[in-house]
Amino acid sequence: MYAVIFTATVGDQDERYGDMAEKLRDLAMAEFGCTDFISATQGDQEIAVSYWQDEADIKAWKQQAEHKVAQQLGKTGWYKHYKVEVVKILRAYANSGALSES
Repeated sequence: MYAVIFTATVGDQDERYGDMAEKLRDLAMAEFGCTDFISATQGDQEIAVSYWQDEADIKAWKQQAEHKVAQQLGKTGWYKHYKVEVVKILRAYANSGALSES
């Protein structure tokens, strides 16, 4: 399993940004093998982490036509700065038990 970590300093995110982000998230999950996507923004800092079964899916997603348009919009205004890291997950575990009150 792989994760793509996207960190950015937010720039001018116009009305197209939210619609495109939602559309692309759904597309990545429905057609490109993305298994989960989590994002958060605090002030002008944004982080998004997506999870993928293999690197081939990530490469295919990077070349998807609408995603390429979004990448260009990100470079020309939506983000002042961004960084993308692709990492291989060597180990993952979670506490899947129910929370209990003390």
